[in-house]
Amino acid sequence: MFLTGLTFFIILSILVLIHELGHFLMAKKIGVKVEEFGMGLPPRIFGKKIKGTVYSINWLPIGGFVKLAGEDEEEPSVNSHSPRLSSGEAGQQTARLKADSRKLKAFFWARTKKERAAILLAGVTMNFLLAVGITSYLLTQGVHVPSGRVHVERVMPGSPAEIAGVMVQDRVVSITYYAGDGKAGETRIATPKELIDTTKAHIGEEITLAIDRNGTPISLRVVPRRESPKGEGPMGVAISDLELKNYPWYQIPFEAVKINLERAWAMLSSLGFTLWRLATLHSVAADVAGPIGIAQVTGQAVKFGFKAVLEFMSILSLNLAVLNVLPIPALDGGRLAFVFIEKIIGRKLRPAFERSTHQVGMLILFALIFLISINDILRIARGG
Repeated sequence: MFLTGLTFFIILSILVLIHELGHFLMAKKIGVKVEEFGMGLPPRIFGKKIKGTVYSINWLPIGGFVKLAGEDEEEPSVNSHSPRLSSGEAGQQTARLKADSRKLKAFFWARTKKERAAILLAGVTMNFLLAVGITSYLLTQGVHVPSGRVHVERVMPGSPAEIAGVMVQDRVVSITYYAGDGKAGETRIATPKELIDTTKAHIGEEITLAIDRNGTPISLRVVPRRESPKGEGPMGVAISDLELKNYPWYQIPFEAVKINLERAWAMLSSLGFTLWRLATLHSVAADVAGPIGIAQVTGQAVKFGFKAVLEFMSILSLNLAVLNVLPIPALDGGRLAFVFIEKIIGRKLRPAFERSTHQVGMLILFALIFLISINDILRIARGG
């Protein structure tokens, strides 16, 4: 339990740090002042000011934030009328205006729409790059992919398969079944489901397995049993169609991007379905998880080892990127939506209205997290 909690906290901290670091670095590069870099959400536990920026740790460990100068402030009006000045006074005023201009440039609202959009998208970009980076590393270690070939991974002692002579790493090419005294049909085997379905359809009957054993074709006769120990199945074998594939180094970055784009699309589809169910007052799917559910999955990943934890971290980082880019108030995508609206209508919306919208969005997000957490607790209590 302690290891699971520690791993979950470390993963969450890294993901938030990477995300907020994206906003921080882009703001610094553009020249916007960062007033606070916070881990977690307020109230604050600890804060230290370094070179104009407060670095803080906060009580709610479910996120983080970067507070930019003037992010939610009104843009001051500029008075174009000025009295007649002497050359010396005019020079001094020009210097003051230049100094004021430099100060204004440090405010978020004073930057161009493209610059503000770049700052808002920087966090999402960093999470996506982290996901791609982790996936790239895992690809260098080889990855198990569906091969279109079904092989035996384990033969249970005393099972029909063992009695027939089936061995580990045998590849099942096809299954022949009979009716009366002759052959009734043959099923080519390319997936575990095809083998399982065909075997179950002929329980208690003799079937012939066409086996490829290290390149040598072998035929073995098996009678799938009607009753079997739990987890063994009619033949008593563990099978898989996954095989280890190693990619050339120059293909790995492109393959990693492809994998994460496919995952992002699947996440968007799943999220859309979940939101539709919530909007229509239906219960959410059992695999939808909040913080408690994610912590539970973290524990399962820990059991499978370091690579599984990295894979899980990659998926969480991508999930954070996908969620944050959506036009939901209080998230980066919601703030980006206001930038697009500003471009369309040709003026900035009142900061008070934008601020209120994000506050309402934050309350709704907290409510959703609360409801999904209850769903997590109920699922765990049921043994799910």
